[in-house]
Amino acid sequence: MISSRLALPALGLVPLLTFALSPQFLPCQVKKPSGSSPLIGCPDGTIYVSSDPTDKFATFHNIQAAVLSLPKTGSATILIGAGEYHETVNVTRTGPVTLLGQLPASALNSLSRPQFPLDSSPSPISNLVHVFNTEFVKTPMDDAESAVLIVAPSFNASLIGAGPTGAPLQSLKGNSDFRAYNIDWANRAANFAISQALVTDISYSNASFYGCSFASFQDTWYTGRNGSTYVVDSVIFGQTDYLFGFGTAWFQNIILANRACGGGIVAWKGTNLTDAPGNRYGAYIANSQIIRSPDANTTTVTKGLCYLGRPWNDLATTVFLNTTMDDSIRPAGWTPFGGTRPTILNTTFYAEYNSTGPGGKTDARIPLEHILNTAEAKGFALEKIFAGRPGWIDFNYLH
Repeated sequence: MISSRLALPALGLVPLLTFALSPQFLPCQVKKPSGSSPLIGCPDGTIYVSSDPTDKFATFHNIQAAVLSLPKTGSATILIGAGEYHETVNVTRTGPVTLLGQLPASALNSLSRPQFPLDSSPSPISNLVHVFNTEFVKTPMDDAESAVLIVAPSFNASLIGAGPTGAPLQSLKGNSDFRAYNIDWANRAANFAISQALVTDISYSNASFYGCSFASFQDTWYTGRNGSTYVVDSVIFGQTDYLFGFGTAWFQNIILANRACGGGIVAWKGTNLTDAPGNRYGAYIANSQIIRSPDANTTTVTKGLCYLGRPWNDLATTVFLNTTMDDSIRPAGWTPFGGTRPTILNTTFYAEYNSTGPGGKTDARIPLEHILNTAEAKGFALEKIFAGRPGWIDFNYLH
């Protein structure tokens, strides 16, 4: 098992999450002995990227150069060597792309590992690849221009825009199957006083993430228009609306780490059923934990200060399933967006099922929230949200 430190005494009442590795890609991801090709055990055609300019096995020394070298169609796999990558990764191609973060050789000892260490920095020590930028939103800059990772078919498709309707709808389709394994993504420009500084922008595309971390403060994670995302065994750090979006996002077995509190954890938009019949646009958090981050701003994360979310528009949907919440969550749970939307309308759908922990007590939640029973919760299973088990999700990862 990969070695790990854990210094979270306040979480003694919370069972540790179990994290898995990919049985398919692990032989490729582990570091090879010095002098051996890092591509041993990798799928045919895998491209190797290294931040070390002297690495004789590397085809590229930054990730974006490798992405730009790919043809528009066909599947592609990129192995990223251990190191720091200061860049923005922008994927516009439609063909499947898999990014593999290199792992220590000790990963071969087991296909499971303990909870990510959160005692010092927002970076699981078992992940050796760290991708970051230092961009933040400056007027009239669109939020999307600050993202560390963009998966969208065009610049206009990546734009977020402002207000409850956002950027204009595009008639485009992006990547059909983007996957990233064991990579730490961070926007290092951010702190509690700065403006929006995104980590992800996934729009008009399907994307899934395994054993990753995502660190910023405001607007860490964005699933955009016609985007579908799946995140498992990962940590997301943020402060204000740090899960936000317009598409469909499923978060499984993750840690939401509150660095501070502003707005809510989740801010989502929705589209009515007349415009998009049968849509399940929203954020769905399952079998996860919400904690006060070890690097939290202690003046702004005090007991009972954080809201679970607020509606970015009045058709927002957010559902928490089997989630343990510490005492940084306010008893009311949810708050209006403010400004021109000072109340939460009944067209907004907020729900919880089997919330536990000090912040998981639902008796003081707002009256409009739905406290689901077991039968109702089954209607929010992953297969219901995505109308089946989509092929762009690696279901063999959890085994």
